[in-house]
Amino acid sequence: MNAHATGPRRRWLPATAALTVSALALAGCGSTSNLDWDLRPSNRFSTSTAAQQATAARPQPDARGVISYPGYQVVVANRGESVTDIANRLGLSPAELGRHNAIEAGAVMRGGELLVLPARVGDGNATTTITATPLAPTAPVADGPEPVRHTVRRGETAFSIARLYEVSPRSLADWNGLAADMSVREGQILVIPVAQTAGVGAPLNAAGVAAEPATPEPAPTSLPGQGSPTPVPPSASTPLPATTPTPAGQGGAAPVADMSTQRTEGARLAMPVDGRIIRAYARGRNDGVGIGAPAGTEVHAAAAGTVAAITRDTEQVPILVIRHENNLLTVYANIDDIRVSRGDRVTRGQTIATVRRGDPSYLHFEVREGFESVDPMPYLQ
Repeated sequence: MNAHATGPRRRWLPATAALTVSALALAGCGSTSNLDWDLRPSNRFSTSTAAQQATAARPQPDARGVISYPGYQVVVANRGESVTDIANRLGLSPAELGRHNAIEAGAVMRGGELLVLPARVGDGNATTTITATPLAPTAPVADGPEPVRHTVRRGETAFSIARLYEVSPRSLADWNGLAADMSVREGQILVIPVAQTAGVGAPLNAAGVAAEPATPEPAPTSLPGQGSPTPVPPSASTPLPATTPTPAGQGGAAPVADMSTQRTEGARLAMPVDGRIIRAYARGRNDGVGIGAPAGTEVHAAAAGTVAAITRDTEQVPILVIRHENNLLTVYANIDDIRVSRGDRVTRGQTIATVRRGDPSYLHFEVREGFESVDPMPYLQ
C-alpha cells in the first residue's frame, strides 16, 4: 500500500493514489463499459479487450440481486432504489447496511452498484452476522474463488487500488458498478475481481466448452549435416582484386558530415512552473516530481494538447490531465483556480491553473506514456 504521510505543517500527495485516477474520468458520464481506457482515438487499436480478459466476469446475481460467497454476500443495486429499499426487501437494517458500506441509507442508486451485506440473507430474512469464519451458505454460492474485499482508505482511488491488486481498472469498475468518473468513497468496500480461469470467464469454443490454450507446434528439426547449405569458402585459386591504396595523408580530402542541418532541439515538454525539484520521481512511491513554487503561481501546460480530465481525489485535491500526441499524458495536481474545461484545446505554455496553498506549496507533475508513469525529467531537460 502506498504510504500517505501527513504532518502538522507538511502534506504530500499519495504516491500514485491522488493522480492516476484522473486519466480514467475521460468519459464524463455514462456506462463504464464505454470508457476510452487507453485514451486513444476510437478508430485506433485498443488494448481494452485484452486488459478486461485478464479477470473473469462478475458472477450473475440471483433474482433478488444477491451474489453469495462462502464468507459473505453482496447485492447488485437496481436503478432508482435507495439503500433503504434494498435493506427492506432483504430483511436488513437500512442503517446497518448503509454504515457497512459508508453510504447514507437514503442514497439513491444509479443501478449496478455493489453493496456488501453486513449479514447473510437466505430467503429474504437476515440470519447471522458474517464473521471471519465462512458460514454454511443458505443460498446458492457463486462458482469460482471468493473475491478479496478491500476497504477504501483516505487518499486512495480506483486506479491505485486496481494497481495494488494487479487487476485492470475496468474490471474493478465492472465488478463494483463504479460510476464513469471512477469515484470511490472512504470506507467503501470494493470486491476485487478474480483471475480468469478455464470455465470461469474463459472464452468458449463452438461446442460451448471453455477453450484450451493452443499448443504451439514443435519447430522442425533436421539431422546433423542436413538443413541449410554450408557457405562456400573463398577459393585460394581466385586472386584478390588489384588495388593501389592511397597513402595516408595523400589524396582527396575525406568527406565531412554536413552539420548545418543539425540543430539542438529544445525539451519536449516545458516546465509547468518555475521552481526547483523538491521531490524526485520514484516509480511505485512517487509517480511524478514535486516542483516547489509559491501559492498562486501560474501553472502552464507542458505541451499542446486536449484537457482529458478534471477531477478530485478523496481529499478533494484537484487533478488535471492533458492528453498529447503519441499517447502521452501530463498530470497536474495540488492546484487551484483551474482555468480550462474538459475537452478544451490548450497550447504549450498556456496558463491552466495556479499552485495550491500548502506548507510547502508545490506542484505535483506527472508524465505518463499511456497509463504507465515515466520519469518526467528526460522530457523536461
